[in-house]
Amino acid sequence: MSTETITVGEVSAGDAAGQSVDLPIVDILTGRGFITGKSGSGKSNSASVIAEKLLDRGYSLMCVDIDGEYYGLKEEYEILHVGADDECDLQVSVEHAEKLASLALEQGVPIILDVSSFLDERDARELLKEVAKQLFAKEKKQKQPFLMLIEEIHEYIPEGGGMDECGRMLVKVGKRGRKHGLGVVGISQRPADVKKDFITQCDWLLWHRLTWSNDTKVAGRILGSDYRERVEELGDGECFMMSDFEESLRQVQMERKQTFDAGATPGLDDFERPELKSVSDDLMGELETISENEQQRESRVQELELELKDKEERIKELEAELEEARDLSAMAERFSRAMLEHASGRAFRTDITGRQSELNEHDEHDEHDERGESGGTVVTRDDGVSRERQAEAESQAASDGFAHLESTDFGAGRMAEKAETAAGDGGHATERSSDQPGEADGSDGTDGSTTASDGEDEPAPESIDAPGDVEPSFAGDTERSVVANLRETLASLDPIARGMLAVYRTEPKLSPLDAHVRAGGDGDRTTAYRRNGELRASDLVEHAGRGGYRSRLRAEIQTRHDGRLGDDALDTAVARVTELLPTIENGATGESTRDSTDESTEPAESDAEPAESDTESMATDAEIITDSSLVNAAKSEAGAEDEAPESHEQTQTEIL
Repeated sequence: MSTETITVGEVSAGDAAGQSVDLPIVDILTGRGFITGKSGSGKSNSASVIAEKLLDRGYSLMCVDIDGEYYGLKEEYEILHVGADDECDLQVSVEHAEKLASLALEQGVPIILDVSSFLDERDARELLKEVAKQLFAKEKKQKQPFLMLIEEIHEYIPEGGGMDECGRMLVKVGKRGRKHGLGVVGISQRPADVKKDFITQCDWLLWHRLTWSNDTKVAGRILGSDYRERVEELGDGECFMMSDFEESLRQVQMERKQTFDAGATPGLDDFERPELKSVSDDLMGELETISENEQQRESRVQELELELKDKEERIKELEAELEEARDLSAMAERFSRAMLEHASGRAFRTDITGRQSELNEHDEHDEHDERGESGGTVVTRDDGVSRERQAEAESQAASDGFAHLESTDFGAGRMAEKAETAAGDGGHATERSSDQPGEADGSDGTDGSTTASDGEDEPAPESIDAPGDVEPSFAGDTERSVVANLRETLASLDPIARGMLAVYRTEPKLSPLDAHVRAGGDGDRTTAYRRNGELRASDLVEHAGRGGYRSRLRAEIQTRHDGRLGDDALDTAVARVTELLPTIENGATGESTRDSTDESTEPAESDAEPAESDTESMATDAEIITDSSLVNAAKSEAGAEDEAPESHEQTQTEIL
């Protein structure tokens, strides 16, 4: 083992006063050391003396400079000074860590790692951690003695606080670096703040002057209680040296460093920076290549960040345009809804089948208005079309008999069936009593035609379609679910809505606004149509053409009983339900009148003649065939040419 030593000072007290103090180089390079003392006591000077002595012998080291005090070594030595400012030979980052470790161990380049100029301390700690990691890893193979001097070691391995990855890496170097040849020297002015596990594991220690009681307690605990007060009396550059390799404790006066003292306190004299040596151009070229690559990477990152920012701004613009488009769409929808309400004369509803159903229903109402409201006369915007269709029907009837009646265009299949039945009975049509529903009486001034209610399929007469059905008993009507449900529905409506239903029963074809006023409402159009919508949603009223509405309470009761109620039972059910309706004055009587004109009801074999609202017609294609020539052609085909006009009129009514 090498016995080379370096002289760092002389003994200042005791019997050995004046003797030189020599330190073994190998123990310094590979061991663990600790230098402490208050500011101005000479601790940084002692560290610089050791560094100069090693550099004089050609050994490499790395000084981790916290305060920018070690660049003065460049006055005498070719040492690489790296950091983050222009005063350094090269600005470095964490990407340079592996290269710096290679230069230090493989090429023996001494390095000052100046972390004092980093604006972000996290960058400095990350760089130191990576450099220490690379040195530790490479030393496993190199086995080259190398020393790290770390100023202000308490900032990395504190006594009280937790350590980050950088601190844990330095502790790892302190514990396991020696076997690989990697030594470390920690320097601090506050020994009380340094982790005690590090101090107690050190091979050699220099204790300069300390005055704070916490720090002197540490000195007394390590050196002995007698030295707690003596350490306060040491002069500048004087220290107690404790080492394992000599197993001695001496009071030593350290030499003065030879290079420029960049850490000295500034005085009144002019400051002159000495001429510093620079490293070789080849070495700088290698490091600058790394810097250029890093700059290119940073430039690319900046470009990508700008592109990302542009895209984010574009996304915001598109989101704003989308929001504006949504607002315009909402405005257009509100406008179209208002137009539809104005055209249909009722409130827009989306609670059942949505907007498309409202538009379809509106189209149906327009079609009904075009066809007309009464009788067997078709009223359209173009009378020529009606005449053309009638002429075509007559021509077809003359040429092929009843073949055209099988077409669904006119719904005349039932007409052909009746004609064949009449022919099979000897040419005599079945006569029906004048009190049967669907008969064209003509005495009330009507034109002899009947129509189904708007949007309702006509229930088949019981005598024809359901001869075996037995009318259900209506005993105990208060317990029947149909009546109970309808009563519950009426009870859930507000009084004005119930009043509107009562008005529709006595005065069909009123507009919702008029019905609302008659029921005691305030005449607000929106409120009127909203309440009218509630009645429509419950299937209590229906459209009667030209913006008017009528009650379908009677028809709804019959529908919910599958059309099997007779008049008496139906009247009982209607009376049971309508007793919840308010009294509405009718004309001059001032009495509540049972509305026998509830539309959409197909009475089953009733003696009562359908009222005007029951027979309110929406023109159908079947009305086109009311012309006498078409009827005569049908009678001729069936063998009933001599049938009485009354029989012809009855058959036509049944077909329609």
